[in-house]
Amino acid sequence: MGCSGCRVRFNFGKALSKVSVFFTMVLIFTYFFYCLTGFCDSAPRTLYTQQTLNGDYDTLDDNRRVPDKLRPPARLYDAPSPRNATDRALSGADEQVDAPGQLPHQVSDGAKDSGQSSGIPVSNTFGTKKFPQAIIIGVKKGGTRALLEFLRIHPDVRAVGAEPHFFDRFYDRGLEWYRNLMPRTLDGQITMEKTPSYFVTKEAPGRVCTMNCHTKLIVVVRDPVTRAVSDYTQTLSKNPGLPSFENLALKNSSTDLIDTTWSAVRIGLYAKHLENWLQHFPLSHFLFVSGERLVSDPAGEMGRVQDFLGLKRVVSDKHFYFNQTKGFPCLKKPEGSSRPRCLGKSKGRPHPQIPSEVLQRLRDFYRPFNHRFYQMSGQDFGWD
Repeated sequence: MGCSGCRVRFNFGKALSKVSVFFTMVLIFTYFFYCLTGFCDSAPRTLYTQQTLNGDYDTLDDNRRVPDKLRPPARLYDAPSPRNATDRALSGADEQVDAPGQLPHQVSDGAKDSGQSSGIPVSNTFGTKKFPQAIIIGVKKGGTRALLEFLRIHPDVRAVGAEPHFFDRFYDRGLEWYRNLMPRTLDGQITMEKTPSYFVTKEAPGRVCTMNCHTKLIVVVRDPVTRAVSDYTQTLSKNPGLPSFENLALKNSSTDLIDTTWSAVRIGLYAKHLENWLQHFPLSHFLFVSGERLVSDPAGEMGRVQDFLGLKRVVSDKHFYFNQTKGFPCLKKPEGSSRPRCLGKSKGRPHPQIPSEVLQRLRDFYRPFNHRFYQMSGQDFGWD
């Protein structure tokens, strides 16, 4: 009788063990099945893990790494002409492109977690990737990086950190390639990107309209003379052997004619570039942001931008303080960060001394173009 009871308990134990093994195998199989389908990546991460993935971006510079999956394959380009080679050297520094076919070394917001601004663990696979509803299309050295960083404070804005250069360099990759660069957005959020060279690219307006003719377009403009000097200054810091500013700006010293083939001069012909865009988009689709007022009154300009985008006015005076050393506004210390967030060392460089007569010659040259731009945009920027 005793032995019979032992056998019952033994058989019961074996049955229980088999059931446990069975359920364990089911759980393991289910886990591997969902991992193979990508479901595991959507499991919410802890805040510590998010911070590790996102990194510490207290200093907002253009020189950030882009995940390898966002880098397009290399492509070949025709050898540039001597003049184009100079222009490419003069413009390449701002665009931060390491080699043909590569995106700039910046962290794409699409590679970051969707909940980074709030610090709440949110899946990086929630939401969907959409074409941008708004694009900052220009201009180089106008303040586009500052505008994008200020906008990214807003919880309803999701933006690509790197400049995709899709509509000017990588259009042959296709719209699906472009869409995959975008960050995931939830309902009520808008997707944005910035590539300042779009404004001066002849083919860009038609290509953007092919994607969506209702896209909202933001152009940050700045006194074209100051912009040209800033453009030259940035490039000079990377290429000390460049000719002087006056040698590049003037065709020859005897005639004082301005050389409009130099990109630093050509970019400042805002009226001509805008004419090209107005062939595809109505003026109501544009917002022209003053680069000067973005420095002197960032909250005021950001209010206009948020209204244009149909966003609640979240970004305000409380987010900014003026950095006397750099000479432009910085974002106040974010919660949980040890430092305020300022643009990087590549911003706010002191400009070289340019002969006053050269600067005056440039002002005289730009004056009719500026007045035409004031008329077209409906805004007087006061550069004259």
